[in-house]
Formats: sequence, structure tokens, C-alpha cells
Amino acid sequence: MFLVSTRNFPPELGGMQNLMEGLSNALLNHGPVKVFADNHDDAKIYDQNSKLSIERVSGFKIFRKYRKANLVKDFIEGNEIRACFFDHWKSIENIDLQILKKSKSFCLIHSKEINHPAGSSLNKRVVKALNKADFVIANSKFTKELALKLGVKDVTVINPGCNYPLTVNEKSREFSKNIFGNSSPKLITVSRLDGRKSHQNILMTIKNLLPKFPNLKYVSIGDGEEKRNLEKLKIELGLEKNVELIFSSTEQEKVGLLEQSDVFVMPSVVYKKSVEGFGISYIEAASYGKPSIGGIYGGEGDAIKSGITGYLCNGNDLNAIYETLLKILSDEKYKELGNNAYEFSKEFSWEKIIKKYISLI
Repeated sequence: MFLVSTRNFPPELGGMQNLMEGLSNALLNHGPVKVFADNHDDAKIYDQNSKLSIERVSGFKIFRKYRKANLVKDFIEGNEIRACFFDHWKSIENIDLQILKKSKSFCLIHSKEINHPAGSSLNKRVVKALNKADFVIANSKFTKELALKLGVKDVTVINPGCNYPLTVNEKSREFSKNIFGNSSPKLITVSRLDGRKSHQNILMTIKNLLPKFPNLKYVSIGDGEEKRNLEKLKIELGLEKNVELIFSSTEQEKVGLLEQSDVFVMPSVVYKKSVEGFGISYIEAASYGKPSIGGIYGGEGDAIKSGITGYLCNGNDLNAIYETLLKILSDEKYKELGNNAYEFSKEFSWEKIIKKYISLI
């Protein structure tokens, strides 16, 4: 039996949630899985439809982490556990080392959550917690190098698996065609609206591209703290016809829009302590045959083979974004890169990724 302890899990939306769902479901092919996850308003319906055995933990955050840790410890002591998986250093922090020694233990790291100055109190907590795990799993080579610099030892890189492609139903396909209409080229971003994702620079670049591509359409899917600023910028730049900001969508609407798009655009930057650790959304786009434009500062190089499945560029530099988009859109270069991206995405199937974990056990 496998145990998964996670702060991030569906039906809550997000990349980490998708990662832990994909990992848990992939483990099912190798044995029963018990998941301890934080509660969510719609969890009951999700859990009833899942093949996983999921136990939800409620309560105030400060008490919830201790309650979950006690539940995990009791479960490990009372069952034959082959391996335990933790989504975050805080998920393993309160588990006794002697309890963990009963099985193999994995703790995943992603960059942002470990990016604290070396020697700081938070850094010491991170290192102490991660030292409990048999295997510290970084989502990219960049995250591994960051962890080693911050004092973490023996880090293994296993890229996240991809839950896509999903089959797009006709209703969602029609929805997506209505959004994009007869536009060309069709650009898309799927991410939270935060400072790291460079949405404002994308909008300004689109304004500059319109003389060459007057029928261009850009769709952004996601919500976040930059919502009002982006709505305001869209109007100031006169992009009402060329930019669609979708703050809430179903999974089917999301994949329908990915399927209809031409290029995925997310040239991420460093924002405060936040940096792109990998970028599973690039692989999700690739699974629909779409190339990506990503940033140069984080782990995007593991998700995008620059010049082959897309391009990396400086998301702080408007001219760099403009030149990169011009390069990928001219002579429909995106079609060739999209074919490459589709083939590359197959390497991230959970069937292949989970074998890397099993081999460590």
C-alpha cells in the first residue's frame, strides 16, 4: 500500500493539485493508495467519483497540520506501507523520523516553497524537514540546483507527469470555436494571474504585433491578484477585440481552448521569491500539439526544448517577447514546433514517470 499526504488536491484547482492527483492515480497501478488531503467545499462529490481512498482533514490551518500528521502517523503504524509521498516539506515536517523509517519516503520540492535565504529560520526548517525523507524529488534540474545551494542534500530530479490530453467534447469544442472565431494566429495562456507570469508584458507585446497580425486573438484562462490590473490594461491598450480574459472555466472549456489554439505563451519571470520550478502547463499544451514560449529564469528548460518544441525568452524584455513571437508565428513555424511538442509530451505520461518512483523504492 502507498500513502500520500498532501496540502494540494482536487477538486481545488492548480498545477500542484493536478500533480498530486496524477501521482496518486498512477500509483494505483502498483498497489492500493491512501490519500490524506485538506478538505474542500466540493470534496464529497469528487471523492465519491474517485478510485482513491481519500480522507479529508478539516479545521483551522494551524491545527489541521498537526491533526493530519497524527492521522498519517497512526495509519503508517497500523498498516504495511510500501512508500509514503509528501507534496511539501511542511507535510513531512511533523512526522516522526522513526515512523518514517517503517517505509520508503518521498518529499516533492518545486522551487518557490524552498526559496528562503540560506541560514534563515525558514531555510533551517526546510532542510531539517527534507532530511527526514529517503528521497527528495525536484521537479526540474533548476529546482535541484536551487535546493543544493540552500543546503539540501541528495536531490533526485523527476519531472511531473502530465494528466493530459483529455478528449474534448463537442460542446466544449463549439464553445472554444466561438471564443476564437475566425482569428489567426490564436495565442493562449493558462495560469494564475500573478506577477510571475508576465501577463502585462504579453498584452503590451500583442498590441505591438497587431500591425503584422491584425486578426490575432489572445485568450488568458485563470484568476488571481492581477485581474483588475489586466482588465484595465486591456482597455487602455484598446485590445477589447483581440484579448479575452477568462477568469473561470471548466476543465473541458480549458482543454477545448488549448485544442483550438496555435501557441501557448507564458514567459515567466522571477517575482519576489517566486520562480517557475518547471511549468507543467507547457507539457499540457504540448499534449495537444501546441508549442510554448516560456521564460529563461526557472525550470522551463526541462519542459520546453528551445528551438524544437518552442522557445525560451526573457519575460522582462518586451522586445525579446516580440521577437520570439514573431519568430514562431512567421511562416507558421508553430506548426512544425507543435508536432515536435506533441511527441515530446509523450515522455511525460504518468505511466512512464511513475516507473521512476517505483525504481527508487
